[in-house]
Amino acid sequence: MSSFHSAIIADWLPVYGGAEHVIAQLHALFPDAPIFTTVAHRSALGPLRDVDIRTTPLQAWFRLTGRHQWLLPWMPRAIENIDLRGFDLIISSSHAIAKGIMPPDNAKHICYCHTPMRYAWEMEAEYLKDFGVPNILRKKIQNELKSIRRWDLTSAKRVDAFIANSSTTQERIKRIYNRESTVIHPPVEERFFTTPTTYRLPTHTYFLAVGRFVPYKRFDLLIEVANTLKIPLKIAGSGHDERRLRGLAGPTVEFLGHVPDEAMPELYVKAKALLHPQFEDAGVTALEAQAAGTPVIAFRKGGALDTIRDGATGILFAEQTVGSLMEALHQYEHSEFDRAAITHHARQFSSEQFRTNLRMAVAEAMA
Repeated sequence: MSSFHSAIIADWLPVYGGAEHVIAQLHALFPDAPIFTTVAHRSALGPLRDVDIRTTPLQAWFRLTGRHQWLLPWMPRAIENIDLRGFDLIISSSHAIAKGIMPPDNAKHICYCHTPMRYAWEMEAEYLKDFGVPNILRKKIQNELKSIRRWDLTSAKRVDAFIANSSTTQERIKRIYNRESTVIHPPVEERFFTTPTTYRLPTHTYFLAVGRFVPYKRFDLLIEVANTLKIPLKIAGSGHDERRLRGLAGPTVEFLGHVPDEAMPELYVKAKALLHPQFEDAGVTALEAQAAGTPVIAFRKGGALDTIRDGATGILFAEQTVGSLMEALHQYEHSEFDRAAITHHARQFSSEQFRTNLRMAVAEAMA
């Protein structure tokens, strides 16, 4: 891969989350490639902290506001103004605007698409609510989202090859952009598979949920069920919805706050099961839990359909309702799971396999 003069493009880099794990694997494949993005919070990027990250003039506003979501209306122009002359391979990791770069005429542009821009196409109201956009900016952003939808369709034509992170995203790319794509699921880092021997025989005493505290994650549903059944539930994460969720929580619910990456494998491996009630296009936490041998009780939609074997590596429930989740928990209590088999199943989603699959897709596109 090093024979190409390559560039990596990210939407924005404020935290080290699921999309940033993909960026880290792209960096492993292309260690000499600079990472271009609109804004970045370098100290929060973990293993990406010291790599060559180049931001746009919006970085000054990001430092002032601390909220990259407020800058979305100005991001398309910022991403288009990135100078990529001299690069012959450009890989964008995009769930919003990264794919909108202007590639040189002689360059190949491959887009690893986490989803066509959901907040523009399907979740406008959720965007305004989830990210606390102030009233003074709402009308401006609503108008801009209309123009962003038009821009999104136009910018899709600048992509030579699409890679989708799930079958759900593949369907969305076809429906919105009328483009074909190859599915490569997001990577699970090796440390989730190699848990220390001291964790091998844990006492599974709690259910676990992991993620940002935003309404679509449906942690409120988990809390209601935990309160009703009096089951122990640990929730790892943070976000602006935390106050509301804490207000709903009963005595069996524990908020862990931000859990460092290095502590997550132990948290997964000691859990009875990961509860995953949200509709995710891919769902990295469900993959991480399975890598640790932990079954996943997940909403039957999105990436969970690709990565969870119902009855073998987890349980899928049909509706985001108390009744449906309680039925799944009842089924769990009367099931037996082979944790070694769950880990083996997750191997197909390892970082190593991700890099192999991506290397093949890049070679095919460049050929």
